[in-house]
Amino acid sequence: MKQTVRLFGVALIAGAITLGGYKLFVEEDTPVAIVEQKATSSFIPTNFSGSTTDMSKIDFTVAAEKTVHAVVHVKNTTEGRQPTSMRDFFFGGSSKQMIGTGSGVIISPDGYIITNNHVIDNATRLEVTLNNNKTYLAELIGTDPKTDIALIKIEPDGQLPFVPFADSNSVKIGEWVLAVGNPFNLTSTVTAGIVSAKARDLNEFDSNPQSFIQTDAAVNRGNSGGALVNTEGQLIGINTAITSETGSYVGYAFAVPSNTARKVIEDIMEYGNVQRGILGIQGGSLNSARAEQYGVSETEGVYVAGIEEGSGADKSGIQRGDIIKNIDGQKITKFSDLAGYLGSKRPNDIVDVTILRDGRTRVIPVTLVKLELFEIEELGLEVKNANASELRNLGIDGGVKINRALTRDMERYGLEGVIITKINDQRVSDIDDVKRIVNQRDYDDPIKMTFINRKGELNSFIFR
Repeated sequence: MKQTVRLFGVALIAGAITLGGYKLFVEEDTPVAIVEQKATSSFIPTNFSGSTTDMSKIDFTVAAEKTVHAVVHVKNTTEGRQPTSMRDFFFGGSSKQMIGTGSGVIISPDGYIITNNHVIDNATRLEVTLNNNKTYLAELIGTDPKTDIALIKIEPDGQLPFVPFADSNSVKIGEWVLAVGNPFNLTSTVTAGIVSAKARDLNEFDSNPQSFIQTDAAVNRGNSGGALVNTEGQLIGINTAITSETGSYVGYAFAVPSNTARKVIEDIMEYGNVQRGILGIQGGSLNSARAEQYGVSETEGVYVAGIEEGSGADKSGIQRGDIIKNIDGQKITKFSDLAGYLGSKRPNDIVDVTILRDGRTRVIPVTLVKLELFEIEELGLEVKNANASELRNLGIDGGVKINRALTRDMERYGLEGVIITKINDQRVSDIDDVKRIVNQRDYDDPIKMTFINRKGELNSFIFR
């Protein structure tokens, strides 16, 4: 009995010591741990929102299987002359082959392939390697440097797998997509991401605004000309560019929308060149600063700052000061939205333009007109016919307007909008005169360009 009491007393003492130690050494820290748990748990509701997509239900395998065999490796061989000694500087350098690579997308079972213009530019030999390692020589069918789209053709042994086109206008921001291509010469590579933005213009100050689909699917060198497809394996874009300070993918990739690419290649196949229908307005995207500048309350849409004489906009009754809000049911929030949609249209197509004028909305049908452009390759300039009002303002009766520079060397001169009146001292009235004068000169002859600058001053340059 005494032994039992003694053991019970020892247990009581041990319990007291344990409790005291807990109070002294542990209980002081316990509130801190509890606070951390409460702080952490406060983030749980946003992480487990009922609207979160169930990733297990997203299946990329179908799209990958449909496209991986229809995306090809494109090899571009160009011939260049590079001086290797002082003698070469006087008598010509030795010939040297330069190799470039990219991707392409088979769009028909008989071997038509769409790619980027910069992938095949200056090629003397084009080779296409399929996913089954078969290699074919390719023929260049046509190109459009403005949209950076090119069409090539191979003669296959049999029917080829191909990627069908989807309607890129129906693509939604946040939609899952796959980029399929050959980055770093790694064939048949598939990466996944979402559509991050639409109608993205990489240079808002360009006289020819772009309208890319932006995605966060990984795209690197060699992916150019590859496919951007939806989860059904349909083509929604041609991967074209990345924005990066390092030259490698950092999260931003851009694709030419499939509607634009499809229209370009159909024009090349049917007409031999791209048929562009223009609305005929000058203007820009609205924002708070521009709304204040123009004296309007709208911060979305395209403000019409001017109308080209004789254009579809002019004939239909669109006026300076109108705000374009919609075209054929497509919402227009910025100029690249408008440019992107019109890029899929041709001359004589009729579009319904919804404008805001004096606080009232109205729909105006507009027939698009043909935009005549000519590239003076020797000068690195693209020109178009000047309209009558531009000529009247300068007090001249003929000339062509510089639409844009085609090379970086010419970009630095800022010649967009300048009116050319003579080439090699021969009068220029329109594009036909430019073609005639340029084509009749010897290749090595210098070119003298006489033009009127924006201040109305007459100048001349000689290009050698």
